Amino acid sequence: MEITDLTPAERRVREAFPLGEGVDFRESEDEDPARGASWGPERTLRAEVLRALLLDGPVRGDRIAGLKVWGARITGVLHLMYGTVGHPVRLRACHFDETPNLYGARIPALVLSDSVLPGLTAGTLHVDGVLRVTCCRIAGPVRLAGAKLSGAFFVNGARLGTPGEVPEEPVLQLNHAEVGTDVWAVGLVAHGEVRLKGTTVGGQVNLDDALLQNPGGEALDAETLSVGTDLRGMRLRAHGRFNLRGARIPHQLNLAYARLSHPGRQALRASSSVVGELWLREAAPIEGSVNLRRAQVDLLHVPPEVWPRQVRIDGLGYRVLTPHLPAEQRLPLLEREADGYLPHPYEQLTTAYRTVGDDAAARTVQLAKLRRHRSTLPPYARLWGYLQDAAVGYGFRPMRAAGWLLLLLCTGTLAFALHHPPALKPSEAPAFNPLFYTLDLLLPIIDFGQEGAFAPRDGYQWLSYLLIAAGWVLATTIAAGVTRSLNRQ
Repeated sequence: MEITDLTPAERRVREAFPLGEGVDFRESEDEDPARGASWGPERTLRAEVLRALLLDGPVRGDRIAGLKVWGARITGVLHLMYGTVGHPVRLRACHFDETPNLYGARIPALVLSDSVLPGLTAGTLHVDGVLRVTCCRIAGPVRLAGAKLSGAFFVNGARLGTPGEVPEEPVLQLNHAEVGTDVWAVGLVAHGEVRLKGTTVGGQVNLDDALLQNPGGEALDAETLSVGTDLRGMRLRAHGRFNLRGARIPHQLNLAYARLSHPGRQALRASSSVVGELWLREAAPIEGSVNLRRAQVDLLHVPPEVWPRQVRIDGLGYRVLTPHLPAEQRLPLLEREADGYLPHPYEQLTTAYRTVGDDAAARTVQLAKLRRHRSTLPPYARLWGYLQDAAVGYGFRPMRAAGWLLLLLCTGTLAFALHHPPALKPSEAPAFNPLFYTLDLLLPIIDFGQEGAFAPRDGYQWLSYLLIAAGWVLATTIAAGVTRSLNRQ
């Protein structure tokens, strides 16, 4: 293409390029680039002209060249595949007729803010500065897999995909990319999957106020994502699975005020992840199941009402639970485990209560664990469990033993005070004492000399048998329960 072939609009851009100056074709700052298909030749630029400028455009030694354009319609494919561009590219509020191809290109900085594009192909793109698609409207996929960005990636306020359509591939593909600082996606709206699988981010990923729509699929696929600080999603709305399996988030995973929805399926998956703090403060109740198996969290802030009906939390480790609540409010979560009774969640909750010095709550959790375990045992073992529970609460309620002993002691003392049993050897028998006679029957290791000297008859003989049997059962149960409690301590 000869230089004389340039249109007046293209000539303006060519003249501004070596000076690093901008060319603004907009009639007003609030005009909508979505109407760019109707823009005339006075603000139309051919993609091949821009490509020629970027790869071999004129420069001046005393100025820093760069492409800086507002409000242009760009026709044809901006083809920079594997090209090395030595100048920053800023194409703001532009309308692209076709998808730019920047696959494998190397660019100092790329800014497409407020533009409208059918898609963006930029896998393995190298950007020495920032990449901005802020407030862009991109109907097709944004392909950035394997990209390396020295600075940040700004996709805040962008609209990706088409409402009501099911895309064939993720609308944002940042998988296996490397971002030097942050991924800034505040207010992002994505109608399709957002993929950050295997991505490394030096700073934080910010999804505050984002809307991720992919019902029946992955709203966010961030398996093995690694960030330097936080993953924020305050007031996030995700319709589809929010997948963080194997992610590494050293500071906060902050989903306060968020709404996670994937009814009948998995709404949140963070199994095998390592997170400093997981926050779901004042979030809406999760619609769908949650999988946190084998995850490691230092601080877990999830109010009981946020948890869904089904969870998978076997192997979940945490040090601190906030807010601090009575054990009775935390225990229903452990009963929602998809695989039924599992001991580890109870042990972990016990440890968390002991960490903050709430031993009473820890004992309550252990008692609940034994009761839940009892339902998995054969009938004879369940019967023994019921006896231990009724007698001393499996050793965690020792005052029950005193109550049972007192009740049996009063019953026996009153009965034998009204009807003295006859002495076996009247001449040798001590004076009858109904209190100590009852104690002799109840306590198998104590002998006050009353039991062997008197022999009750008829119904009172059966009462003595009952007291003897109850004493043995109670003593054995107390010993077993207290031993178990001491072992837990």
